[in-house]
Amino acid sequence: MLVDTLGLVLLVVVHSAGVSDPAGARLLLPQILGLFPRLTRIWADGTYRGTLIDWAFALGSFIIDVVTRDPSHKGYQVIKRRWVVERTFAWLGRYHRLCKDYEYLLESSESMIYLAMIRLMVARLAGTSTQQQFAAPKA
Repeated sequence: MLVDTLGLVLLVVVHSAGVSDPAGARLLLPQILGLFPRLTRIWADGTYRGTLIDWAFALGSFIIDVVTRDPSHKGYQVIKRRWVVERTFAWLGRYHRLCKDYEYLLESSESMIYLAMIRLMVARLAGTSTQQQFAAPKA
């Protein structure tokens, strides 16, 4: 999942659980070429280290900044920039169809993510409270 700095979904690629996160990024990144011309820097967690960084730069001059926790810090630590995408996952987790894996087709899962994000953005534009954003519509 690629999100902007506000945590709003830009692009989603759903794949099987047998595909690693870096391999999933290799499925997602070619799809953003030409869609977001101002996108140059991508923040990612430690999972995306290694050859993916060089591959992404060769693909579209994308700079992948890996954000890591401070090794000298003990206990829980908020990792810089990591909370943005985690917050998006939390928002989507409140959408009933996404709280479990109900979909049979990968395309259906992607569509449900986009629909949930559209609903969230429309609710924000309408000034609806956070608790009402994912409530069932009143009859």
